[in-house]
Amino acid sequence: MRVDTEEDAPVPVPVEDSIDLHSFRPSETASVVEEYLAVAAARGFAEVRIVHGRGIGAQRRTVRSVLGRSPLVASFRDAPAEAGGWGATVVLLRPGLARAGGPG
Repeated sequence: MRVDTEEDAPVPVPVEDSIDLHSFRPSETASVVEEYLAVAAARGFAEVRIVHGRGIGAQRRTVRSVLGRSPLVASFRDAPAEAGGWGATVVLLRPGLARAGGPG
């Protein structure tokens, strides 16, 4: 996965079953999550975890807004306490909806 930023060159990001958004600027959150979901789905992940932190909840709201409109997402919920609680969101991906020829 590569994330394009307005000021920087694309940054390669390894795709695993979780992503921690703390290293991204808040303005990048929506595009990073969208790209991450596409790549994770293309690689066949059934479930992923997005770590957005607890803070004031702004990043959590952005993440959940993206998840709510994504056709790749079957459902999402707070992570269990041992996996971040309300500072992370567990996402169940829809099988078979990865973009053909998508990134990855």
